[in-house]
Amino acid sequence: MTTEDYVQDQDSQEFYEHYRYVADKGQKPLRIDKYLMNMMEGVTRNKIQNAAKAGNILVNDTKVKPNYKVRPNDVVSIVLSFPPRKIEIHPEDIPLDIVYEDDDLMVINKSPNMVVHPGYGNYTGTLLNALKFHFEKTGQDVEPYLVHRIDKDTSGLLLVAKNELAQSKLANQFFEHTIERKYHALVWGDFDEDSGTITGAIGRYEKDRRIMTVIPDNSRGKEAITHYKVLERFTYVTLVECELETGRTHQIRAHMKYLRHPLFNDATYGGNEVLRGTTFSKYKQFVSNCFKAIPRQALHAKSLGFIHPTTSEHLFFDSGLPADFAEAVEKWRNYAVHKIS
Repeated sequence: MTTEDYVQDQDSQEFYEHYRYVADKGQKPLRIDKYLMNMMEGVTRNKIQNAAKAGNILVNDTKVKPNYKVRPNDVVSIVLSFPPRKIEIHPEDIPLDIVYEDDDLMVINKSPNMVVHPGYGNYTGTLLNALKFHFEKTGQDVEPYLVHRIDKDTSGLLLVAKNELAQSKLANQFFEHTIERKYHALVWGDFDEDSGTITGAIGRYEKDRRIMTVIPDNSRGKEAITHYKVLERFTYVTLVECELETGRTHQIRAHMKYLRHPLFNDATYGGNEVLRGTTFSKYKQFVSNCFKAIPRQALHAKSLGFIHPTTSEHLFFDSGLPADFAEAVEKWRNYAVHKIS
């Protein structure tokens, strides 16, 4: 009997697939690459072998080489990274803040209002269009291999691979939750505690498929875990650090909404209204000015740590808050001191 689990859909921010098979009791010895080719439609032998080289194929929880022979009742698990998107991407001269680049990968500090890859309603002006231009300009005959993504109006650090093997190894780090990712978020309200963990499956909101919501009983959706820590309290809003274990679409935004602390100026999750504070007109005008300072959800992917797929060196990157986020924080910091009434 054979079973299969497929893990990757539009509700994930990470670009990998996880498959799991249990070999039949009558399974004759067969090389694992051939076994997987028989089981997986449309997957090339080269891609399977790359997965093996990256350490992404396990049999009974042990990494194996492509020549391993599958035997009866073996539990076979494979993590496959996504190939480059099969759409024509035109180079566009869009400025990029490149934090790090070598032959295998890049770390980009993405600006807000930039979509990561082309899709419905956003076929130009994306990060991939900018990368295409950068590679041509610098004479690099490579393609960008996405490993994860962040929302259009979220700023901060993004990791991009430049070959399939690097993508496969990095995808496995995301799958095993060893990637270090910390975000800074400005959220409505104050917290009773200084830190905590939000554990709740995230799925599409049935009445509006554009919105993600927490499913308390885990009856549907995907497991999601966010650790948070208070950094600064500004009376009616709080600056928090969020560390991700999982990478679900809108994870921090949905989890904070679930805690009744929606992100400041997050229109999708109700954070673009005056949710805390006084009724005085000066206060309302102050909040309106803060909204103008950061006309998007106040979320920034601040730090990123991972193991280099080729050198095995631990790399860590940190980025400062972008100007709009920093301005909003400073306004609230001053408010907390002077208390506008």
